[in-house]
Amino acid sequence: MLTEGAAQRKPLALPTHPTVAIVAPASSAQQQRLDAGAAALEKRGWHVRFGAHAQGRHLPYFSADPADRLADLHAAFADRSIDAILCTRGGYGSNYLLAGIDLDLVRANPKPLLGYSDLTALQSWLLDQTGLVQFHAPMLAADFYLPDGVDEPSLSAVLSGRTHTYGAAEGLRWLRSSRSAIAAQHIAEDVAVEGVLHGGCLTLLAASLGTPFAPQLEGKLLFLEDVGTKPYQIDRMLRQLVLAGKLRGVTGIVFGEMQGCASPGAPTDLFEQAVLHALRDFPGPIATGLRSGHVSRANVTLPLGVRARLAGAGETPTLELLEPAAALRV
Repeated sequence: MLTEGAAQRKPLALPTHPTVAIVAPASSAQQQRLDAGAAALEKRGWHVRFGAHAQGRHLPYFSADPADRLADLHAAFADRSIDAILCTRGGYGSNYLLAGIDLDLVRANPKPLLGYSDLTALQSWLLDQTGLVQFHAPMLAADFYLPDGVDEPSLSAVLSGRTHTYGAAEGLRWLRSSRSAIAAQHIAEDVAVEGVLHGGCLTLLAASLGTPFAPQLEGKLLFLEDVGTKPYQIDRMLRQLVLAGKLRGVTGIVFGEMQGCASPGAPTDLFEQAVLHALRDFPGPIATGLRSGHVSRANVTLPLGVRARLAGAGETPTLELLEPAAALRV
């Protein structure tokens, strides 16, 4: 029996000039990047409010101790004047917050939470337990501070309550449209699979297995991304998901850009070989290259918890949102 998870909850679409709370659930960020990111948000008409500990530093590598980081997150959800919550960066530390999250508070105050990387631990738990749609999206001191750090079309679409389609412009390409299709020979079959999007950073998803906070990936349309991870390590983590039963009923898999996921001196396609080997028994289509999360430029916003379709005729796939990620304001 596949895990269904909590009933879906959608946040309200952002107003024209939203008020955004900045929180740091994991590592500390460089002050100059925080300042530049805040200036970029203000320039686009967003009103910025830093959480009490969002600009802090706490040994050995956190923004604050777990109680303070959790308090900032709770305060952002509870404050009715806040329209969205934006994380500063990933790094490490979100897992310290999981056991203490007030899930009822989040359910009662559904808001967009934007983040990726280490935030996968937090976002997958909130998605599974509250049904609140999550946004695998640019972060303040990782993307917004850069001149070309944010993919504007996807950010604008999903936060305003519109659907969006991702394709070649966002880096998407087939790795294998079916078990009989060989990507290296550019053989692709017509394919169309649907499912609720779930996933995030592969390292964080694998690390959660065996804990009460393991993600409910079964039966979903899965998005996986990572950075600086050797191909054999990706193989190992995918094998972990397989052995844990997490790919049971998964309709399709989309990988991210996978920056730096190579081994020195190895063939340039070793990542692809590793994926195809680890997933040789997976019956669904596999795409790769979607520029969301750890990316080289223009970070794409991908909502998790909404239905989508992975489809393609020939060599070029598309990932189409079948429903908006945010509810329109009335």
